[in-house]
Amino acid sequence: MNYGRKITGGKYRKQSKKKFYEKHSQERIVALGETKRKTFRVRGNNKKTILLSSNTANVLSPENKKVQKAEIKNVIETPQNRFLARQNRLLKGAIIETSPGKARITNRPTQEGQIYAVLIKE
Repeated sequence: MNYGRKITGGKYRKQSKKKFYEKHSQERIVALGETKRKTFRVRGNNKKTILLSSNTANVLSPENKKVQKAEIKNVIETPQNRFLARQNRLLKGAIIETSPGKARITNRPTQEGQIYAVLIKE
């Protein structure tokens, strides 16, 4: 049976076009590089700041419970796809190499304007 057709051969047609909130936006990619942000208008006339690229992260040290700003040197691995680590993409769960040591990103940089990470023991 042909996709999108009735058993009689007639076509299924959409009854209405997509609403503004149903439309998909462009894929957000956060790369390693000089810090760049972008602000969007979202539903309810609110504003959302997203990250396009960054080279700093707020790193939490589990031993002394202190947060410090650290420079990101490299992306070591990503749980979603190993090719994203090769492209230096910053995603939630990615393991990054920072000045204090290895850290795991704990937030979603594509939804927020900064990167939070926790140091991991080696």
